[in-house]
Amino acid sequence: MGIFILGAGFYFLLGLTIVSFTGLYENEVLETSKDGSCHNNMNLPFFIGLRYTRAKRKNHFISFISLISMAGIALGVMTVIVVISVMNGFNKEFQSRMLSTVSHATISAFTGDHLAQWQETVTTVKKHPHVVGAAPFIRSEGMLQGYRTEGALIQGIEPDYETTVTEFQEVMRVGVLDDLRAGDFNIVLGVDLAAHLGVTPGDKITLYVPEFRTTAVGVTPRLKRFTVSGIFEVGMYEYDFKLALVHMDDLQKLLRMPVGSAEGIRIKMDDLMQARSIAREIGEDLSGFLKVRDWTQENINFFKATRTERIVMFIILSMIVAVAAFNILSTLVMLVTEKQSDVAILRTLGLSGGKIMGIFLVSGTLIGFIGTAVGTVFGIVTALNINSIIKTLESWFNTEFMSKEVYYITEISADLQTADVLMIVGIAFGLSVLSTLYPAWRASRIQPAEALRHE
Repeated sequence: MGIFILGAGFYFLLGLTIVSFTGLYENEVLETSKDGSCHNNMNLPFFIGLRYTRAKRKNHFISFISLISMAGIALGVMTVIVVISVMNGFNKEFQSRMLSTVSHATISAFTGDHLAQWQETVTTVKKHPHVVGAAPFIRSEGMLQGYRTEGALIQGIEPDYETTVTEFQEVMRVGVLDDLRAGDFNIVLGVDLAAHLGVTPGDKITLYVPEFRTTAVGVTPRLKRFTVSGIFEVGMYEYDFKLALVHMDDLQKLLRMPVGSAEGIRIKMDDLMQARSIAREIGEDLSGFLKVRDWTQENINFFKATRTERIVMFIILSMIVAVAAFNILSTLVMLVTEKQSDVAILRTLGLSGGKIMGIFLVSGTLIGFIGTAVGTVFGIVTALNINSIIKTLESWFNTEFMSKEVYYITEISADLQTADVLMIVGIAFGLSVLSTLYPAWRASRIQPAEALRHE
């Protein structure tokens, strides 16, 4: 809302200034000296340019093209602002949900071995002033069998430590993490995974892990019966359908890991955006056999992809503004052709080529300014109300645009950033001004004798 008020105030003051100047210049007249030259005010090009823009022209097609140019720039600016804001909102929401269930940094062994006596490492890590919490974990792929069978990522956790690192406790729909007690062989499932397996809290499911044992009937996978003790809902399909939580000791026994060992340690920090530098400091405090990776490294492919997608989308959508800017160019070229005789008369009265150029610069710039202003206002309003607009459209067409089975995020939200809006406005207005240079230069090169020959 602050961005909207700032933008509206800027355009109101600028518009008020233009209106004031227009009222002032309409009372001015050209004064002709004794030698016939024109002693015009240095603001005369601005005054004539405004009159050319506002006056009814003989060729109504030029006026129509001017309106199309304004509408094109407005549509382009609005589209870019809305799309970039929605992409920012998507990334912010995805990052927020993802980091609520994963760590800000992870400690593991360089050799891929398990961490023995992880308690000592947790104690050392917690001494860092920027570390909020640390928790051990074990991960393994497995097969869950209820009424149906589905593969899942099985994550062994210590509930007492886990609550200091992730927010699984806050997203529990049924049960609590403390129900995961060593030796009870309880399991907590994502809401979509539980629905697919057809189980509810209290039901029994079988977990198969990729550890094999030799029996009298041959080699068989290791398996164990677990009791569903809880269901969580993160709001991301990847977690709600593919993740299951068990106590770390239970998974440790099932995988035949050494007692007291862990696959790694997850860390939560007080400043998410400083995770890389903090992780580097933690790595220096630990022994050389341990490596520390922050969340940007763990998800580097995703963030590179979203950054590239955002840049490409911005370039593609900016083409809409570029096309509208070329419309301004064609409009001014036709205007220059129509006003050749007027320009010739002004030149004979003593108006310099530079000021003739200024007349058409003002006319084209005003078209770009109005289009940019209208597009900015509509873009900001649309971005701030995008969720309500989408829900209204969904109710009208009786459909769901963001299906949970397809998208990670099922609600569209916009993150309107001042820097993005200013950059979009600057590019749109800059293209509009650039498109006026050639027609204005062409007008300044008109020779009075040639233009008035057939008048």
